[in-house]
Amino acid sequence: MDTITLSVRRGSPEQNTTAYWQEFDVPIVEETMSVLDALIWVQRNVDPSLAFRRACRVGMCGTCGTVINGREGLACGTLLGAAAGNGSGPVRVQPLRHLPVIRDLVTDPGVFFDHLRGVDPSLTPGPGLQEPVVLSPDSRERQTVNPHRECIYCGLCYSACSVAGLDSGFLGPAALNRAFALVSDSRDAAGKQRLQIVASEQGLWRCHTIFECTAVCPKGIPITRAIQGLKRKVIVDRLKNLFRLGR
Repeated sequence: MDTITLSVRRGSPEQNTTAYWQEFDVPIVEETMSVLDALIWVQRNVDPSLAFRRACRVGMCGTCGTVINGREGLACGTLLGAAAGNGSGPVRVQPLRHLPVIRDLVTDPGVFFDHLRGVDPSLTPGPGLQEPVVLSPDSRERQTVNPHRECIYCGLCYSACSVAGLDSGFLGPAALNRAFALVSDSRDAAGKQRLQIVASEQGLWRCHTIFECTAVCPKGIPITRAIQGLKRKVIVDRLKNLFRLGR
């Protein structure tokens, strides 16, 4: 049976173990075998101590996000053969960047979700609103908002963001994408407050527009476009305020 070498970055900072790479020869059971399948095979057949996260296995939960051959991706959505270049490998798997490593491929996403909470990610209904507001599927507003609601908060965009690596206080792509979806929704009543939050020192102006977040998003969300859209909204809001003050 053909095999592919899986090289996994291992270690546990909490146990003061130095990070190291360990290789495993994984048999190719079927052509549709994913990197996650390979990790599961290693855990079941070679080393039960190998630590990684998984849940749905169909690219919907985002828990199996890792860096595969230097590029962020969902382990369940990355074919092992394709990652190996249809050769013998090795396929290198390491934990997401810019997040504390708990053990092996398991990271602590606390800072990622702290930034998400920082933009107040829940829709705030207007005062006195009793009935649900319906946005027509064909409306321009719906077409603008819809793509940015598909985020599964896997953290791949945060890991790929060079600014997040330089400054842990940066809100990050996922939080800014969520803010854009909300301020673009007429049903939300907290738009001005969110614009103030994202326009802060560690907000959207730190983005260098490198498009890495968009490139690695497993749901195909145009995250960089959302951040650019937020910049335009902030500028328009400030111009309107200046106009009002001038009058």
